[in-house]
Amino acid sequence: MIIRSLELKNFRNYEETHIEFSPGVNILYGDNAQGKTNILEAVYVGATARSHRAGKDREMIRFGEEEAHIKYFVEKRGITDRVDMHLKKNRAKGIAVNGIPLKRTGELFGIANIIFFSPEDLNIIKEGPSQRRKFIDMELCQLDKIYMSNLASYNRVIMQRNKLLKELEIHGDYLDTLQIWDMQMARYGAEIIRGRRRFIDELREIIIPIHAAITGGRENIDISYEPSVEADELEQTLARNRARDLKARVSLTGPHRDDLAFCVDGMDIRTFGSQGQQRTAALSLKLSEIELVRRRTGDAPILLLDDVLSELDSGRQNKLLDSIDGVQTLLTCTGVDEFVTDRFPINKIFRVTCGNIVSEN
Repeated sequence: MIIRSLELKNFRNYEETHIEFSPGVNILYGDNAQGKTNILEAVYVGATARSHRAGKDREMIRFGEEEAHIKYFVEKRGITDRVDMHLKKNRAKGIAVNGIPLKRTGELFGIANIIFFSPEDLNIIKEGPSQRRKFIDMELCQLDKIYMSNLASYNRVIMQRNKLLKELEIHGDYLDTLQIWDMQMARYGAEIIRGRRRFIDELREIIIPIHAAITGGRENIDISYEPSVEADELEQTLARNRARDLKARVSLTGPHRDDLAFCVDGMDIRTFGSQGQQRTAALSLKLSEIELVRRRTGDAPILLLDDVLSELDSGRQNKLLDSIDGVQTLLTCTGVDEFVTDRFPINKIFRVTCGNIVSEN
């Protein structure tokens, strides 16, 4: 799976640009705040319809403009698809694949499988559960459209249920309608819990040998899914905890409260691990994503590395760079230093300066 080309218009600091990528390793280098990360963001948005950093579409539109356009061509198993996306300030984004408008944003998932790795991802272990849930959901949504549909339905239900819980303080006669939302929450929530458990079980099988290789066999990792409630018990638990939810005016039980545990030699490194252990686990997690996508889809994903090499020591850098063989990689850095050029072949180099991109080979 590769991205052949990317065209941007009025996206972030790019008025208009066109890039032809190599199927191998592509380096985008330049000083900070020149627009390197914006290119990776555009690829990620084009594949997932959401940004890894912006909350709203309008934040990605060039200052003074009303609309931005992302267009890219992705090739998978010899078939090329064209994706067009229009980001609008005051309206929902428009997406078309091969000229055919999509009715739902979710239809975009799976056309291109993207793995994004930034310095912020190195903190996924020590940050709160919401970041680890986001990791699970984003990967599963790219791989499983049924999961994506269940997650979207669950999020709508939980939003309506929380709204009702707040309104009941004034409109107590609405209490009978809470059961309707409980039934839907239990239905979709149970499927999410089962999907996440299958995903973590598969990921666990992959991450254990990868982590052992990175640490030279000195440490043994284990990961486990921590649901706030089991799938078959969700409806009964909601009923049992209803008084608590009514008092809190928010839903306190369900997959929106789940977590992913990381243990090294039996120690929970979310709380007690060193920074080195946490970063090694985060790197192992990202490398496991690559292998999991290969297993699920029969193809390699597209890897986006946003200035992450500067945050890793030489040992972890080596493990990451060794893993990109056969994976189209877009990598940003401030300079094409000797370490990078000596470690692996670079197929294309782009210099990025103030929103202008120049190919240097």
